[in-house]
Amino acid sequence: MAEKKTPKNDGSAASREDRLKAALKANMARRKAQAKARAEKQDQDTGKSGE
Repeated sequence: MAEKKTPKNDGSAASREDRLKAALKANMARRKAQAKARAEKQDQDTGKSGE
């Protein structure tokens, strides 16, 4: 009785997967943009000190 079992419903499982896919895609896009910004900043920093 301590464990709560949720009934598996195909409709809710599919919508959950869709939400997870969308969240993962948004997260990956955000991480990619952050990495690109960090790389550009590092290139600018190293470019200035190299001159």
